[in-house]
Amino acid sequence: MPLRHAPRSPSVALLLLLLCALSTPLQANTPTPPALMLARDLGTTPIDVPAYFVSEKLDGVRARWDGRALWTRGGHRIATPPGFVQGWPDTPMDGELWIARNRFDVVSGIARSTRPDPAAWEAVRFMVFDLPAHPGPFAERVAAMRTLVAQTAHPQLRMVEQNRVASRAALDARLAQVVAAGGEGLMLHHADARYGVGRSNALLKLKPHDDAEARVLAHAPGKGKYTGMLGALVVEHHDGRQFRIGTGFTDAQRADPPPLGSWVTYRYNGLTSTGLPRITRFLRIRDDMPP
Repeated sequence: MPLRHAPRSPSVALLLLLLCALSTPLQANTPTPPALMLARDLGTTPIDVPAYFVSEKLDGVRARWDGRALWTRGGHRIATPPGFVQGWPDTPMDGELWIARNRFDVVSGIARSTRPDPAAWEAVRFMVFDLPAHPGPFAERVAAMRTLVAQTAHPQLRMVEQNRVASRAALDARLAQVVAAGGEGLMLHHADARYGVGRSNALLKLKPHDDAEARVLAHAPGKGKYTGMLGALVVEHHDGRQFRIGTGFTDAQRADPPPLGSWVTYRYNGLTSTGLPRITRFLRIRDDMPP
């Protein structure tokens, strides 16, 4: 039997037209992420190390300067004090809003604020690491960046230091040095590569991954496509600190999560300013841990 729909009254039709009209500007205001070049993990893959420029991977906020304003990776405009970008060139620049090692939480909070505090922004630097509109290979872009930053002579516009290393042994030694000093890792950019949007084999990241264990205290419910499933694990570290692990699960694991009281191994990238693991990711249940 075919379904029948009740006739719509004029007031209902008018309401629907109004809702459609109101939806148009909302869609137009949806953030458009900038077209960025993204890195792949190097790991232990053999490469011609001398063919790459090597720099420290900064733990800051990725940002794109379009010649007039700074934008986040997600396409949101970053509110900055006028003096922070005063005198900057109209050349598009890729970079990182950065304060210092292990200060990610601070710079992230500053960049998210819609009411920029000039005093807070004094500590922030925009560390340039690429010129997306430059047509030449990365070796030429490195020279262009050095010239651009030097000519601008703005105290908060800097360039990420780019150097060459001779071998994989020298690269690993450089990684160990950066990590020991509190850094995240290294970035490698092929000298002959031109700027390309998306994941690129010409841009690589090398960093250690730390693993640790934690005990499951609770299951936080999922939302959206994970409604009725696991959203995140609420876990407790050996020292009693509690935090959440929300990524790294398969759909089967979200449907049947690690039981309460069990121990899990997670991966993380450094610590926050409060000592909690940052960017946690579930790896596996540790059946060999004590109950």
